[in-house]
Amino acid sequence: MAMMPKRVKYRKSQRGKMKGNAQRTNYVAFGEYGLQSLEMSWVTARNIEAGRVAATHYLHREGKVYLRIFPHKPVSSKPLETRMGKGKGEPAFWVARVRPGMIMFEISGVDEEVAKQALLRVAHKMPVKCRLVRRRHAIA
Repeated sequence: MAMMPKRVKYRKSQRGKMKGNAQRTNYVAFGEYGLQSLEMSWVTARNIEAGRVAATHYLHREGKVYLRIFPHKPVSSKPLETRMGKGKGEPAFWVARVRPGMIMFEISGVDEEVAKQALLRVAHKMPVKCRLVRRRHAIA
């Protein structure tokens, strides 16, 4: 089953404008290595699920995969061969708004080379350019 919210206040949403860089979720918080977005785009629930499956498949139940994005936004579309008018279409799929700098996936519990390969496979599933980032540890 595709990712989507359990309940929403409004069934349909406007497209909106996306601008600027990520203010939140722009550092590795849970894992050791993360996949950071370099572009702005909508990432569909199917893209997120494909990335999750690719990472967990490559890790063979070692380590842990963290998803830092969730598809909260419904995107509606009208059926094919429908005349203009008659209102807005029904929600067709769900997307997550991704801005430059957002950490989308994180991995912990594996060594660096395995994490790089797993996140590279995830990056191939994403509709945005990505890069691998490492967690910054505080100097004690």
